[in-house]
Amino acid sequence: MSKTLIIGASGQIGQLVTKTLVETEESARALVRDKNKLDCSDNSELEVIEANLEGDFSQAFDGVDNVIFVAGSGGSTGADKTLLIDLWAAKKAVDYAKAANIKKFIMVSSIGADDPEAIESDIKPYLVAKHMADQYLIASGVPFTIVRPGPLTNDQGQGKITIKRPSSREEMAIPRADVAKSILFILSKDDLNGKVFELFGGTYDVDNVLV
Repeated sequence: MSKTLIIGASGQIGQLVTKTLVETEESARALVRDKNKLDCSDNSELEVIEANLEGDFSQAFDGVDNVIFVAGSGGSTGADKTLLIDLWAAKKAVDYAKAANIKKFIMVSSIGADDPEAIESDIKPYLVAKHMADQYLIASGVPFTIVRPGPLTNDQGQGKITIKRPSSREEMAIPRADVAKSILFILSKDDLNGKVFELFGGTYDVDNVLV
């Protein structure tokens, strides 16, 4: 059975992904800074490693086949944490994955990371960090899939998405639960390496869109 490392497992999307993997009896390892913030940390089927992404976390990759990078600095932090987590920690994760011969690396990025220069916003440093992390992964030789969701909501997931960018920002929103479902679908497939998907709330089943 393959083992999946979730980096940022205590975040909102990370929690959803980790919980589903545990419930479906998939082999999972959660990398978190504080295990007390992980809802299912007391589940005996889940391996939990505590580490600071600003330091060395290479040990988390031992014996792992797949990696999901869903860590983020958070909306309340400054540009320094954006640089250290969304770019530098992501870069280190790619290096560790390459050294460990990871078979699949799923990077959770952001809409706008394809062209940060086109956006004038307070989140531009975040988008630049995501852009550089994505480009580093693409050039690394590590088998990858990148997802770039639109604005995230806590609405109930419907399992319905679109990968075609809507014309208005309001239509770009997507529930975190549907991003998590998309990540898990990608994890289950062997033919999506090298793909970059933008994700938005839509009307199509995840398994009919992500091809």
